Parts: sequence; structure tokens; C-alpha cells
Amino acid sequence: MLFNSYIFILLFLPITLVGFYMIGARNHHQIAISWLVSASLFFYAWWNPAYVSLIIISILFNYGIGLSLQGRSRKIVLILGVICNLALLAYFKYANFFVENINILMSGDVVFEDIILPLAISFFTFQQITYIVDTYRGEIKESNFLHYCLFVTFFPQLIAGPIVHHKEMMPQFLKNRLYKFKIQNLTIGLTIFLIGLFKKVVLADSVADNANSVFTAAEVGGQLTFFEAWGGVLAYSLQLYFDFSGYSDMAIGLARMFGIMLPINFFSPYKSVNIIEFWRRWHITLSRFLRDYVYIQIGGNRKGPLRRYLNVMITMLLGGFWHGAGWTFIIWGGLHGFYIVTNHGWNLLKSQFFTTPNNSKSAFGLFMGWLITFLSISVAWVVFRAETVDGAIRVYEGMLMLNGVSLPQQLIGIEKSMLLIFPEFPIVAAGLGSFGSAVGIVKIILLLFIVWKLPNTLEWMLSFKPALGVEKYCIGLKDQRNIIWKSSKLDSLLLAFFAYFSLIYMSFGYAKEFLYFNF
Repeated sequence: MLFNSYIFILLFLPITLVGFYMIGARNHHQIAISWLVSASLFFYAWWNPAYVSLIIISILFNYGIGLSLQGRSRKIVLILGVICNLALLAYFKYANFFVENINILMSGDVVFEDIILPLAISFFTFQQITYIVDTYRGEIKESNFLHYCLFVTFFPQLIAGPIVHHKEMMPQFLKNRLYKFKIQNLTIGLTIFLIGLFKKVVLADSVADNANSVFTAAEVGGQLTFFEAWGGVLAYSLQLYFDFSGYSDMAIGLARMFGIMLPINFFSPYKSVNIIEFWRRWHITLSRFLRDYVYIQIGGNRKGPLRRYLNVMITMLLGGFWHGAGWTFIIWGGLHGFYIVTNHGWNLLKSQFFTTPNNSKSAFGLFMGWLITFLSISVAWVVFRAETVDGAIRVYEGMLMLNGVSLPQQLIGIEKSMLLIFPEFPIVAAGLGSFGSAVGIVKIILLLFIVWKLPNTLEWMLSFKPALGVEKYCIGLKDQRNIIWKSSKLDSLLLAFFAYFSLIYMSFGYAKEFLYFNF
């Protein structure tokens, strides 16, 4: 079931909310939690009922591991738990990939039945790994099976995160006031949800075709020209941005309707001025997981700079592989590992040779940092989006102008003057990508303006504490009252605009699955 579907918005969500608060109002808190767990499992089963048994088995196993970690042989139990979780993920997500590559290397012909990737397996597996590791560390003492089921299945964050810690979410469900309906929680949550819905349905999905046409053409051997390639890459960069930003907002908004605050997971990453900052703003809870449970565990920065850089590369390669079973994702992870190592190296170089008073940064320096970061991220998205390495190479060829330059039909009249400047380049009318028409160009410019210049949802809703940990990202914004939501007539009118156009676009069939459902 999709957040951006009529059946979710008009049926599932209202019924689940009303049931939860009606039961909770009678002080039947455990029954209210049972209702929420049942609703969450129904939500998951909507995709494929057969896989409900998988998530239930995973819950039973990890709950049992958690109980066993309070007894003897704790380290052996922990290792067993982590290995079994990773084995489950490896079978469903990577078995076909490994068999295919072994066949290539060994010239074999092993046939392995295609396995359908269960929805959200990466997210609920990682979340349960955090649970058993934190239990081993003595940070959790969970003995209530029902509470543990809710921790894993809570539908606002079940499918694509955020990856939450038990100590972040479950103590909130122990507060009696949570079960009393508050109109403020509903209005705040609904506001955030509708903003996210608008981002997904109206902004992200509207540029999906522009990106898909370019990458599809590359996969079938098409030669992309300069503007076609860049148009498709920018379209995908913006599609993924608003798709994931929209999902993150919707998850936070849905949880807030139940009085729950989820951790921040997305905070204007394209405003970053370096790649390290980007990973502190993009998929924040995944970055936290990779840092705490991979990078630090293999040594972190405790064993010298060379080992530190190796650990960064290992972590990012694993992070790339987590996103998908393919060489394109591994290359993408390696690219970001290289970016981060380069960023650390540049910081070291600056600290030794280019220090300035008070460590100040010029406006030009910040601009160049932002530009290099954004272009580097966009270049990496090519291999992330491409289905094959060959397809990615064809897109890169177009971006490097190896196949000439194309112009939108509206600008083809300036071909003669362009040829005077670039006599060797073939200039033709554009056919693909966001730069193939004036509408596509305007769409890209408008979305880039929104990304770079407008406040994000959490900044807009800062006065209402929309998410856990948001304060540290919004330092200095409390004085900028002009961007803070005030529940004024103008803000309410804007929210109605978001809701109206989102529902209209959904009726036109624009609503598509979230991109992170694939990971």
C-alpha cells in the first residue's frame, strides 16, 4: 500500500487513527498497541501477503535473540543473531547476483530461481540488528513482545525508514498522554504529510519521464548528446531528491498524527558545501547505522589516517551494496568513498597550508564548494540510476560532449551562430531529456530553485518540533520568523493548494512507487 494512494489516505489512515484513539481513550493501551501492530501488518501484507510470514519469523527470531542476550554466552548469541540477519538479507537480496557472477567467473551454468525481493527487508533487518547490538551493550532491556512487534512494524517507518533505535521510539509509547487524542498532533502531522505528498506526486513524479527516457535510451545503445544527457541526469537527481524528501516528510507526518516523533532522516542535502556534509544530511539514519555499526566497528579513525581512509572506503562500498545487488551500486558506493577520502584529504591540506583568521570561509569559497559537491553527487547518481555499467558509460559519454550538442526545438534557430563557435560539433534538435523542450528547462530551473533557495519542511515547521534531533540542524533559524509556519490564512491556503494538486495529480495517474522501495 502506497502513502500516495487514495485507499491509504481515505480509508486505511483514518480507520487506523480512529481505532487507535478510541481504544486508547479507554485506557486499553496494550489493546491500542495491538491494533496498531495489526494495522501495520495489514499495511505490509497489502503488497504481498505471502511475505508477512517472513517479517513475523524475523521478529520472533530477533526477539528471542534479545532475550538470550540477557543470559550467558552473550557474545556468541550476538554473533549468531547478526549472521542470521545478514544471511536472510543475503539470500533474498544478493543470491541471484552472486550466482550470476560466479557463473561468469567459472564459465558455469548454475541455474538459480529468481527470488522476489521482499518489501522493506533491508530496513527491518538493519533495524533489528541495531536492536540486538544495543541490547548486547546493555542499552535496552525489552521483555514486552507486543512492544517489540510495534518497534519493527510501525507502518510510517516500516517500508523505507528512518532506521530507528528502540530507545528513540518505544519510550514514547509508554507515556499515557500519547493515547489521548490531541488536535495539535493531527494538524502538525497532516501538514507535514501533505507537504511530503506534494513533493512526491507533483514534483518528483512530474520529472520521472524526463529521466527515464534518457536512461532507457542509454540502456538500449542510444547515443546521447550533451544537453540530452545532462537533462536526464539533472531530472533524475531532482526526482530522487523530492521522492525521498517527500517520503521522509510523509513518514514523520504520519507518526506525528499518532503523537510519535521519528528521528530526522533528510535535511536539504543539495545545499551541502562538501560531500561529508552531504552524508550528514542525506539518509541520516542510514549514515548513522553505517558509522556506528560498520565504520567504528572496523576501526574508525583510531588506527591512523591510512587505515581511516580504508575504513571509509569499506563502509561506503558496503553502503552502496546495501542499496542494490549490482555492480552499479558498488561503483556508486566506491565513488562516494573516494569523494569522502578526498574531502578529508583536502581538509587536512587546508589546515596545514591555507588557514585563515577565525577559520572564515569566503562567499566564493562556499559557492565553489557547493558547486563541486552538487556536480559530484549528480555524476555519481548516473551509475546509481543506470541498470548496467554500459548504460552508465553511454550517459557519461553524452555528459562529456562526446556525441555532440543538441538544442531544444525552440532554440534550433541559433544553430548557425553556435556552429561558428563550435564548428566541429554536430548540433541537432533535441529529442530526449529535460532540455528537449522549453517546458523541461523551466521545470528543471524551478525545482533547482526550490532545492537551493526555499526552506525545507522541517525548517518551516521548526516551532512545532517536527522530528527528533531537528534542533541541531536548524541552529540560527529561530530568529528567521518569516520562514516559520504560523497557522495563518496564507499558510493554510498554501497547504490547501498542496492537498488539492496532489489529489488531482494522483487522479491523473502520476502517483508512482517510491524509489527507495527498490532498496
